[in-house]
Parts: sequence; C-alpha cells; structure tokens
Amino acid sequence: MARVKKDKTPNLRGDLATLTKVRLNTFVVITTLFGYLLASRSFYSVWLHDGWLLFHTILGTACTAFGSAAFNQLMEIEEDARMKRTADRPLPARRMMPVNAFGIGWGLSAFGIIHLALKVNPAASYLAAIALGVYVFLYTPLKRRSSTNTLLGAVPGAIPPMIGWAAVAYSAGGSWADGESWYLFALLFLWQMPHFVAISWLCREEYEEAGYCMWTNGDSSGKKTSNIAAGFTVLLTLLAPLALIFNYANLVWVIGGTLAGLLMLWLCWKFRIEGDRGAARKLFFYTLIYLPLALGLLAIGWRHG
Repeated sequence: MARVKKDKTPNLRGDLATLTKVRLNTFVVITTLFGYLLASRSFYSVWLHDGWLLFHTILGTACTAFGSAAFNQLMEIEEDARMKRTADRPLPARRMMPVNAFGIGWGLSAFGIIHLALKVNPAASYLAAIALGVYVFLYTPLKRRSSTNTLLGAVPGAIPPMIGWAAVAYSAGGSWADGESWYLFALLFLWQMPHFVAISWLCREEYEEAGYCMWTNGDSSGKKTSNIAAGFTVLLTLLAPLALIFNYANLVWVIGGTLAGLLMLWLCWKFRIEGDRGAARKLFFYTLIYLPLALGLLAIGWRHG
C-alpha cells in the first residue's frame, strides 16, 4: 500500500498562530495566572468565587500579547526573511498581507487593553499597555541599534505576573505596586537574561546576518555570553533569600530557589569552560526547567494573607 504524503502546506490557522506567537505567549498566560494566584488569599477561593475575574484577566492579557507579537513581526519582515528559522513566517514568506497583519495586531491589542479596563481594572489595563508599548516601540526598533535591547525586551516579559497581581489587589483595596508584585517582576526579569543570552548565542550567526545588535555578536568563544548569564544568575539566586527577609515566602522557596539558582550558575560556568553549543544548549534547556520549578516552589512557600 502506498504511503499517503502528509500535506505540509501552512494553513491559515498555523499562520495566525505563528503571527501571534501563541506558543511563546503561553508563557504570558502562565505567569499572569501565577501572579493572580499568589495575590489571592486562598488558591481554592480563586476557582470558587473569582473564576470570571481570572478569565477576563487571562483573556485581556493574552490578546494584548498576541497583538504585540503581530506588530513585532510587521516591523521585522526584512530581518525575518534573512534568518532561516524565521523566513517561513507568514509575512516574510508573503502568505499574508501586511495590512491584514496590522489589522489583526491592532484589533487584538485594542480589545485586550480595553477588555482589561472594563472587566478587570484600570491598573491591569495600564500595565498591559506599558508592556505593549515597550515591546513594540522600544525593544523592537532598538534591536537594530543597541545590544541593550535585551534589557528592555525583558520588561514586557516580566509584567504579566504584575497584571495578575493587580487584578486581585485592586479589587481588595491594595495596589499593583505592592512589594510582592515587584518581587515577581524581578524574578521574571532576571530569569529571562540567562534564558535569552543562551539561545541568542546559539543563533548568533543568524542574528548578525540579519543586522541585530546582540550581546552575543562576535562572541565565538562563549566567554562574554557565559559571564553575562552568570552575572544575572547570581542576582536571580540572591533573590530567593530576600523573600524571607521581606516575609514574602518561607524556607521552602528560600532553600529550593537558592539551590535551583546555584545549579544554573554551575551550568553557566560549564558553558564558560567548554564554550560549545552543547554546553549552551544545556544551559538553555535548564532555564526552561527552572521557571516552572521556581514558580512551583514559590507557590508552595508563599505566605498568604
């Protein structure tokens, strides 16, 4: 019997998922949910009493993130066309008209921000708008001009848990700017540094050819990249004991978070010594493991109420 060949032709659903970076923005949904849960006095009460507020928070934040991804790709069509891993995106591959992508980006972003303002609270809406503005108007154009774009790019990725926190805190008479909210921002911000520089080093030739200014440009030995990753990992590791000092979490997170950070620091050192793709890949994959591990430990050790 002859084998039936699978059709690998991209379809509209796949192109829309690529345009809005659905897989990447799953991270946004998870961290928004995480901030929401930590701000709640009881995990049980979230599902029993506040289910609709949580739904509106996730929906508005996700739509804003999807819209910002579409704008980002609109601004990088030429650069994406030069890189193998992005050349088949719908815009550089010319399967989608830019005007259509703009309409999708504008519609999703506007809906997300307005939905948060009407169904959640103004603070959550403002935070989502700030994340969108930094990502589209600062980070994206800066990628062609300065390697500091990495720092700015981490800001939108660290805001979602603050949105989740704001959704609960505002309704309880608190503030989106509580110390705990900034603590979550710091955790997500610092985690993104070793995560991003590891993958950036693995793709450095493509980034250089596309004209992007990255910390990893020209770093064939990996020493500069590993030093940067190690520096931010030290700060990330030191963040765990601070939670005990500020009475945000107990020893479950302090000990677990510190050990998880030290393991990442060891992988940074291995990358510096070996300086090859295998060591960089191990560091990158560990950052993927670190995040759910850290969030789980922090949720267990978080001091509510």
